[in-house]
Amino acid sequence: MTGNKAVAYKGPGKVELIDINYPEFELKDGPGVNPANVGRQVRHGVILKTVATNICGSDQHMVRGRTTAPTDLVLGHEITGEVVEVGPDVEFIKVGDICSVPFNIACGRCRNCKERKTGICLNVNPDRPGSAYGYVDMGGWVGGQANYVLVPYADWNLLKFPDKDQALEKMMDLTMLSDIFPTGFHGAVSAGVGVGSTVYIAGAGPVGLAAATSAQLLGAAVVIVGDMNADRLKQARSFGCETVDLSQGGPAEQIEQLLGVPEVDCGVDAVGFEAKGHGHDAKEAPATVLNSLMELTAAGGALGIPGLYVTGDPGGVDEAAKKGALSLSLGTGWAKSLSFTTGQCPVMKYNRQLMMAILHDKVHIAKNVNAKAISLEDAPKGYAEFDAGAATKFVLNPNGYLS
Repeated sequence: MTGNKAVAYKGPGKVELIDINYPEFELKDGPGVNPANVGRQVRHGVILKTVATNICGSDQHMVRGRTTAPTDLVLGHEITGEVVEVGPDVEFIKVGDICSVPFNIACGRCRNCKERKTGICLNVNPDRPGSAYGYVDMGGWVGGQANYVLVPYADWNLLKFPDKDQALEKMMDLTMLSDIFPTGFHGAVSAGVGVGSTVYIAGAGPVGLAAATSAQLLGAAVVIVGDMNADRLKQARSFGCETVDLSQGGPAEQIEQLLGVPEVDCGVDAVGFEAKGHGHDAKEAPATVLNSLMELTAAGGALGIPGLYVTGDPGGVDEAAKKGALSLSLGTGWAKSLSFTTGQCPVMKYNRQLMMAILHDKVHIAKNVNAKAISLEDAPKGYAEFDAGAATKFVLNPNGYLS
């Protein structure tokens, strides 16, 4: 049997490369697998040889011990791969195809999937609507930071690249289609970004930078990115964004210096539940970003919230935060008639259009997020550097496809 190595969560602050079984067309028992999913037949699936698989900030929440993820959970929901086996019920995807895998696992058959709400598919996770590879409480589908990975409902889920050679040439950009580029784009779209908009994006990690790239693609007049990390702010400036340094205090005054008014048309939260307050010695205050965005966004505007919020956080700052209950100034949002969009990005709503923008050189997302390819063996080092604040999007190269 072909060998398969994978990156696994081994406890707070620790990941390791382990040996796992080569995928089969059946969901087996294992760490995090819902008992109701064990034995599930995946005749509609394919096995991919991984071309690229990325380290995501959402993975870091688990690795920091800030979720209820079990030990030995195989990580990785940002997957691009070459099809090496197809299940007996697969009709259109063929061996040899190179495809992007939306991080949402979706059946294509339920009411939500038919309404393009693939982030909340009703049939793939017995716990709740919505699923993803290698993620806590998402049904137990094995992650893709590995040599090989199983993808269910392949005809529906996979985005096939039209030309294999072109795909490999542009892979560092195309690998972002599995999650962060559509997620950032979703944040910008749901915030109402359009031609001439002024936009504030909280967070200069990869999703924040993807949201900033998306805002530019959508025609924003000014894109402002806020963070406390000087290197990440420098990365935002490298492709034309304005920045605010939140270690120097809140964003309103700095935004007023840039725009003449202390507000923006559109706000995006690319931080999530591990948010800190503002200022040099700021401590964790998980509602900070949401409350500041409500204050900053003009009346009648909208907030896109692709930042992750959870219902179980063992490291929460108080008992309420441990259950995802945050002290939101909802009255501010109500008084200003603000709209909110939360939850998983429905990747399939955007990925084909964004693929075309990449293939035709309308956007260079890998450059904007400072993508860097590393080996699967170097994944623990990549996780450590990313956790320390590196202004880098680490792309794992398990099978040597990437130069």
